[in-house]
Amino acid sequence: MFKGRPPVRYFFLLSGGLLLFALFYFQFYSETMRLISGSIKFRSLHFGNHLTSSQQATPCSVLKCGPFSPKNFLWRTNLRSASLQGIHYEQPRLLKPLRTDVLTVTPWLAPIVWKGTFDPEIIDNTYKYLNLTIATTVFAVGKYTRFLRDLLETAEQHYMVGFKVHYYIFTDQPKQVPEVALAPGRELSVIQVPKFNRWQEISLRRMEIIQTAIEERIHKEADYIYCLDVDMKFHNRWGPEVLGSLVAAIHPWFYYYDREQFTYERRPTSTAYIPMDQGDFYYMAAVFGGRIEDVHKLTKTCRENLEEDKSTDLEAVWQEESHFNWYLLHKKPTKVLSPEYLWDDLKKSQPSEIKIVRFSAVIKNKAEVRENV
Repeated sequence: MFKGRPPVRYFFLLSGGLLLFALFYFQFYSETMRLISGSIKFRSLHFGNHLTSSQQATPCSVLKCGPFSPKNFLWRTNLRSASLQGIHYEQPRLLKPLRTDVLTVTPWLAPIVWKGTFDPEIIDNTYKYLNLTIATTVFAVGKYTRFLRDLLETAEQHYMVGFKVHYYIFTDQPKQVPEVALAPGRELSVIQVPKFNRWQEISLRRMEIIQTAIEERIHKEADYIYCLDVDMKFHNRWGPEVLGSLVAAIHPWFYYYDREQFTYERRPTSTAYIPMDQGDFYYMAAVFGGRIEDVHKLTKTCRENLEEDKSTDLEAVWQEESHFNWYLLHKKPTKVLSPEYLWDDLKKSQPSEIKIVRFSAVIKNKAEVRENV
């Protein structure tokens, strides 16, 4: 057809090529970019201002902000790859496990972190060059402000040592937040919250406040977030071995119980309902964390379920912890922390499987510190 007419032939070939390219671009480019964005979470190009310990921000202003859509959100990330060149360590041997007395991996292949299951030097060198920032939220409301100094001072000795940490202290009494010397690269922000009428209300509102704080600023300022109770104290290393997409800690009083004995919400009318024949572990809401976007999904879902229960005058047996356990039953954690990472000082005797206590709840008079029971 085009014999003897090279210019015409080349024109049609070029036009066809351009047409195919255009079809490919419009058909696949947008979806490809969506998948890439979802998998590597491009670093946000704009960072919000950091508050110092002398400044305050109120989540009330956060709660009044416009609708939030994770689809249009840019999460922080770091694309550097770690190098372990020059690190020497003992060869791992498949037929010689370091721990045979405890479960070290879940049925869904999430590691359970115990002493002896990881090499601290390898872990530190894996993460130290990634320039990560770990957000750490703490609620200190009412008389619970008295626990802040011990928590922060021991955290500076044992918590994510050598890494950038940004503490977010949520309190109704900003002036009660103590001055604590922070290591280089670590900072503290005070965020004022209202005083609640019942201690249970603090529990019920915590998920909402963390969600909105993530939406307003934390997503721009950190790569991971860990949420800790204030009436706690660090005793030993609590490092980057805990980092994962969605991380939960096993309750120190329930790890040897059968699921039928767990204090899940058992009323079918609650959105936190878990039947007697279901459940993996009982997770304590005193410690949870992970990647910012995964914790955002957790807190948002728990808040929505708490609000749905409230609309029918229901309150789950252990407030947000009941909803937290429901969420983790259906959305499995990618890493589980053994009771080493969440102990209770009331447990006087330390069983043989607990080789080290890293973080524990301090002994206190609950009736005295809970102002409105």
